[in-house]
Amino acid sequence: MKKGTRFLFEKSLDSLLLSIEHFNRPWDRGRPEAVLILLDRAFELLLKTIILHKGGKIRETGARETIGHEKCVRKCITEVGVKCLTEDQGLTIQIINSFRDAAQHDIVELSERDLYTYSQAGVTLYRDLIRKELKEDLNTYLPGRVLPISTEPPKNLHAMIEADFKEIKDLVHPGARKQIEAKAKLKALAIIESSLEGIRSQPTEYELQKLVKEVQTGKTWQDIFPGVASLELSTEGEGIGISIRISKKEGEAVCLVPEGTPGATVLAVKRVNELDYYSLSLNDIAKKLDLTPPKTGALMHKLGICDSDDNYKKIKIGKSAFNRYSMKALDCLAKAVPTVDMSEVWEEYKAAKKT
Repeated sequence: MKKGTRFLFEKSLDSLLLSIEHFNRPWDRGRPEAVLILLDRAFELLLKTIILHKGGKIRETGARETIGHEKCVRKCITEVGVKCLTEDQGLTIQIINSFRDAAQHDIVELSERDLYTYSQAGVTLYRDLIRKELKEDLNTYLPGRVLPISTEPPKNLHAMIEADFKEIKDLVHPGARKQIEAKAKLKALAIIESSLEGIRSQPTEYELQKLVKEVQTGKTWQDIFPGVASLELSTEGEGIGISIRISKKEGEAVCLVPEGTPGATVLAVKRVNELDYYSLSLNDIAKKLDLTPPKTGALMHKLGICDSDDNYKKIKIGKSAFNRYSMKALDCLAKAVPTVDMSEVWEEYKAAKKT
């Protein structure tokens, strides 16, 4: 690892250690906020470390500052050469970042079991990433005794949320007069739900009051927060050596939100219908470009269209798989057509196929 990259990695480790230290501290003032803010910073610096280590760039041409958190996540999910995150891993980082936003700019109220779950999931992912991408062992830098500690680590995400929701129902019961406390607990679930819908925002007072009414009418948490219901928890080991990973349920779609979408996160669960986003077939694009499908494929190969999730995805419907392309891919191809010699592109493509 190069010296500058190593320095960035060490700063990331500093933030992770401080996050864990605050988690295990014996008093609560500012504890959840410190844990989330520092854990989020640890991930941003780690992703930048990995990008640099794999030969990528963390500063746009002419920019004075390095890329931000969301750009790091997007590059690590989509960019050829630096890709290191699965969609599930990206969701974990995104949820932590959404909580960080609330902790930094507003108020966040997490139960102890919630704070532990997301903190331990973060530490587990951090350990997985440095082991795979940097060939580093977290135990080299952090003694096992300093990892997040819980007397009752959760085994099932839905059971954990069910317990939270029962507390919320008790708080909004007629005569309880504890709607402020209920809204604080609902806010945590609403933050996750918004993040999973691809929306970067905090719930308003009106939205929280609407959630309270939905609870009072008897709606289940799965009805109110379908995105949260699409997640599941896997737990391995026990005691200090426990690993917690958050993932989507099998069959639930995770979509990349187009870059530049105002007020959006990087990933969304079921926010974008894949067939709506990847709305074009090869033949559709060929007709729009006035090229044959084979020559369109040759141009796609030259431009690396299929290397980006923003442009291309193989979508499975039943037992069949279909190559689908986005409008962004069409736009990229349309801009390239006047600037290239298609005869040369075709000959290069045929030669490449033979090798």
